[in-house]
Amino acid sequence: MLKKLFVSFSTVAVMVASAATYNVTLFQNATLDGKSLSAGEYKIQINDNNVVLKHDRDVTEVAARTETADKKFAQTVVRFNAKSEVTEICIGGTNKKIVFGGEKNSNGM
Repeated sequence: MLKKLFVSFSTVAVMVASAATYNVTLFQNATLDGKSLSAGEYKIQINDNNVVLKHDRDVTEVAARTETADKKFAQTVVRFNAKSEVTEICIGGTNKKIVFGGEKNSNGM
């Protein structure tokens, strides 16, 4: 019985650990996958092929992919296009980059 309980807790711990969570601040209102995002603090949870952004009571889930850079980013950077749409987020202190949409810009990012 105790062994089954331990295995259950271990499984839950692995599932929670597999979803990476980061904090990011949007300094301006933006859109992401057609959804409005107001400026403020967001908690970002990276799952397999999607990202969940949480801000106050608002939860936004969008398709995204992660890429790995050659070296760590010194700070978190949110990149926008001319329409104030979030195109990517580089997570400071890691080498992870979240890319939204299927297009790459001219320098491969």
